[in-house]
Amino acid sequence: MEMYGIILAGGSGSRLWPLSRELYPKQLLNLNSERSLLQSTYERLAVFIEPENIVSITNAKHASNVKIQLGSNAIVLSEPVSKNTAPAIALAAKFIMQKSGADPVILVVPSDHLIKAVNKFKSTVEKGEKLAQDGLIVTFGIKPDYPETGYGYINTEGFNVKEFVEKPDAKTAEKYLSAGTYFWNSGIFMFKASVMLDQISKLAPEIAKISQEFDFSQSSEIPYVNFDKMPNISIDYAVMEKSSEIALIELESDWNDLGSWQSIYDVSPKDANGNVFIGNVIDEGSKNSFAYSSSKLVATIGLEDTIIVETEDAVLACKKDRAQDVKHIYETLKKENNDAHLIHKTVYRPWGCYTVIAQGEGFITKIILVNPGQKLSVQSHNHRSEHWVALSGMAKVLLDGQEYILEPGKSIDIPVKALHSLQNPFKEAVKVIEVQKGEILSEDDIVRYEDMYGRV
Repeated sequence: MEMYGIILAGGSGSRLWPLSRELYPKQLLNLNSERSLLQSTYERLAVFIEPENIVSITNAKHASNVKIQLGSNAIVLSEPVSKNTAPAIALAAKFIMQKSGADPVILVVPSDHLIKAVNKFKSTVEKGEKLAQDGLIVTFGIKPDYPETGYGYINTEGFNVKEFVEKPDAKTAEKYLSAGTYFWNSGIFMFKASVMLDQISKLAPEIAKISQEFDFSQSSEIPYVNFDKMPNISIDYAVMEKSSEIALIELESDWNDLGSWQSIYDVSPKDANGNVFIGNVIDEGSKNSFAYSSSKLVATIGLEDTIIVETEDAVLACKKDRAQDVKHIYETLKKENNDAHLIHKTVYRPWGCYTVIAQGEGFITKIILVNPGQKLSVQSHNHRSEHWVALSGMAKVLLDGQEYILEPGKSIDIPVKALHSLQNPFKEAVKVIEVQKGEILSEDDIVRYEDMYGRV
């Protein structure tokens, strides 16, 4: 029987702020290789699951980036609003049943794990498949080797799961470690589609009832008016902690949930003094510390067990043993409507990127980079005008049906409501300064008419 995979590709990665932001979270970042965590997850599943059987489900605000990273043939379901993992898994499982016309075994994986021993991961999954075929929901546990307080735990008796427990304090984590029956909860599950949907029907009937409103036989669209009625609840709370049909298998491969700067430090190569330095860092006499520079020079002297992270618009400094608390800074920024939780000054798009270099009342100034062969959508704005000045490369501009070529130093005005597009059909990257002027300056003020990346 064919196996299917579900990649949970939502989430904000709040504990990896300031590198991870709400609109460009950790699963889209290249934290440990040339591939993002999402891309690495997809490639790991594709070793033993046919690519056409892998379904990624994400939030609408991440969908275009997920599609770009996974390729045009990838199957991506887009949630119009975040409702946690239980509704996501319920709809993805229903989608797979309708797509396959069968009742396959499904492997559910988060998109932000680091697993290098793919063959061992595959062999563990194969063991779990046998239990899933027998009608059990299989969870994959990690044998703890230190008292981690950032993970949930699962208490077991053989294959049988006795209880799921919340992230513990340090004293409780020590107790779990010494007991020998507790595993870290990896968030990886396997089940037959019908078994999970049956358990949801019994244990989370509200999700099951609303799920009946969705029909994926004609479209993969998830309408907002239906999905917004879903409860906001994790699969652990909705099903796993209540079901009597749970079995645990120890994951035999390496595993790391890259959810905090401590975990990034743990998996990174270290110098003779136990330091990890990434980017433009100069150090004098530090020990067991982590410093990350995205652009500026970061100079460190005599640090011990410290984390420093620099981005264009924010600097994080904390003790390593407080790395889990970074999420509180993120939550404070969000509560105060500070855009530093939401987006970087440099924002990546499928055509290239833009960097905000100045903004004030009624204006924003950006540098836009368009890669060779790429182009922005044909669009208009209802509330702002734009002025473009070419800095380098040759830019092709479409404006109300006319075509213009901008050489370096040349400029053009884009009036309010004008149909326009910035394009680069040439071999050299294009850099343009854009000055926006208007009472409303928002990325929401874009009306797209044509788009090569499927965002219309």
